[in-house]
Amino acid sequence: MGSESAGREPSVNFGNISGNNTFAVGSHARAESHHVHHGGAGQLDDSAAELLKAVRDLRADLREKVRSSEQTVALDEALAETETELTTTGQATPTRRERLRELLTDSQALLTVLASAGTVAGLVGLRL
Repeated sequence: MGSESAGREPSVNFGNISGNNTFAVGSHARAESHHVHHGGAGQLDDSAAELLKAVRDLRADLREKVRSSEQTVALDEALAETETELTTTGQATPTRRERLRELLTDSQALLTVLASAGTVAGLVGLRL
């Protein structure tokens, strides 16, 4: 290759990309930056941290203390989704909280048996 083509050779340069996926390749490329979560939680305020603990406690109680039913499976799935949302975004959306309120209302028997269910119910605004 001659020196004239050497100036047109594509090159790829990476800076410090720790914690981010940022790169660009080619003459018309545009770098995009996306924050990468490495298993760490989003910033949890005190109420979100309290809800996360209560959600985890209730999930454990559902596995260990309650016979599985269609109702408990649906509740556990909603709790798992809430846990994921809390750990990735640092909050549970109002829609997510409303879904938990609905499922806990449908599971009134659990509220009287499991203290953890009562805790989650209180934290998502369910009036007992």
